[in-house]
Amino acid sequence: MTTHRPTDVAALASRVVERERPALARAITLIESRRADHRVQAEDLVQAVLPSTGKAMRVGITGVPGVGKSTTIDALGSMLTAKGHRVAVLAVDPSSTRSGGSILGDKTRMQRLSADANAFIRPSPSSGALGGVAARTRETILVCEAAGFDVILVETVGVGQSETAVADMTDFFLFLALPGAGDELQGVKKGVLELADMIAVNKSDGDNLGRARHAAGDYRAALHILNPGSPNWRPPVVLISGLMGEGLEAMWDKVVEHRRVMAQSGEFAARRRDQQVRWMRELAEERLRQRLYGDPQVKARLAALEREVAEGALTPTKGAEALTTLAGL
Repeated sequence: MTTHRPTDVAALASRVVERERPALARAITLIESRRADHRVQAEDLVQAVLPSTGKAMRVGITGVPGVGKSTTIDALGSMLTAKGHRVAVLAVDPSSTRSGGSILGDKTRMQRLSADANAFIRPSPSSGALGGVAARTRETILVCEAAGFDVILVETVGVGQSETAVADMTDFFLFLALPGAGDELQGVKKGVLELADMIAVNKSDGDNLGRARHAAGDYRAALHILNPGSPNWRPPVVLISGLMGEGLEAMWDKVVEHRRVMAQSGEFAARRRDQQVRWMRELAEERLRQRLYGDPQVKARLAALEREVAEGALTPTKGAEALTTLAGL
């Protein structure tokens, strides 16, 4: 029988704050574990490092397939480490159990950052459920901040609500777009544009430059008719080339300007507080779901109730009532 030695949470937290890289990796592995005892230890760990968190720039990044997120993140991150920043790259990928995700490939494509002592790249846990992935990513952000990383880039490589999840855990949400918006703009979800604090048209170099300028105009027009997410910030549209490293300085200046504007207006602190409260509610809902579906009586009756609802013998309302009654909720 294998015995598991309990983690010395206080010692691990201390080593994380002292910026020991192996300790950070071990802390994130603990956070990503599904074991009940590990979850308790992970919660204690995050609580222990909390005083050392909250100072980093948290930037969410999304974009259509083929937009060049990996190349852009590699170039941007390398530019920032050259300026003295410490950069962590995390991913939110609820589709990873189905597709294998792209972050593992991204890690090999981010060749400069992968070899950079001042950078840290971590794929999302393969839990397959957005809520679980998002919760673990939030905790990972905090331990990375405690380990001294002052820029956290959170990439959404999944589908569906992953953009909203990333926007809810970051301070700035960057949407990467392709030149020649045209039909592509029609396919971009309105909700994603409403989340964006900036749109960067990537691959704006060489023969693409004219199309990129046209695309930027289309995106500016689209943003003009949408309600801005903040009364203090109008999302800009910029041209960049991740491959050539062009426009990244100006793009990052906008991120820094956004932080300054939001801090001065008080909106930055208010948004951070709101995110914390929403996170608490999400965790409470997750625990209620676990309690519901983990209840032995619910497990014994679930298949039969689902069959009755599917066959029309029982309404979904009555089925839900029966499940929650069985779990004592």
